[in-house]
Amino acid sequence: MRILAIDSSGLVASAALLEDEDLIAEYTIHYKKTHSQTLLPMLEEIRKMTELDLHSIDAIAVAGGPGSFTGLRIGSATAKGLAQGLDKPIIEVPTLEGLAFQLYGTNALVCPLMDARRNQVYAGIYEFIFNSDMYEMKPVMDGACCLLPEVVAKLNDLGREVILNGDGVQAYRDTLTQTLRVPYTFAPANRRLQSAAAVGTLAFHYAAQGKFVTAAAHKPEYFRLSQAERELQELRQREEAKAARETAREQNPEKRVKEDGQEAARDEA
Repeated sequence: MRILAIDSSGLVASAALLEDEDLIAEYTIHYKKTHSQTLLPMLEEIRKMTELDLHSIDAIAVAGGPGSFTGLRIGSATAKGLAQGLDKPIIEVPTLEGLAFQLYGTNALVCPLMDARRNQVYAGIYEFIFNSDMYEMKPVMDGACCLLPEVVAKLNDLGREVILNGDGVQAYRDTLTQTLRVPYTFAPANRRLQSAAAVGTLAFHYAAQGKFVTAAAHKPEYFRLSQAERELQELRQREEAKAARETAREQNPEKRVKEDGQEAARDEA
């Protein structure tokens, strides 16, 4: 099976080609350019260097979220375009699982942290359980958008050694150092940020379980509303509250007369 994998959910853009669980090529960049500038040229470079016939791909794997809203949309649009053009399925791999999987086989807990801004993080906690001839990654805490103190409290309650990775490590290093009460380490640079190779490797496991979606059905998992959606929601709530007050006034003439009198008194004052 041949899988083309994409991860643009965070600070890095990453693309990889895997065949029968062997990594054929990976291109990862963490620089000032936007993912819209880098992702397609990276995929084209992989295609040229590996002499890849795109029609020979069996599936497109993509980091499905959470993560940067813009990054997820770019990765999603790229995956959907490829899947539609090639008539191939998409395999959605949760971003936090892709991060955690980079520390495959460790005896410690793994806690990927992504900076979600607004004093929040995207986080999960995972462990690796040896089963027969391989390790299985199991969630101890499912991925969620939450406050950093909540994650730290959970890790302290578990009382086990933990390795942390993700861009949240750099953003909250001082806070983590001051508040963690369990043995911990921060993942090294080569295991700290997103990797399309990890997404692609996990995609083989998802494929074995039949977890495919069509290009039309694929959509990123954001874990929370975007800023524009939050502002629209707040506006609607204010409008609904105003409408409810107006309805209450109309149903209670005495209260309306009293409120009108109070408003007139304020105007005169």
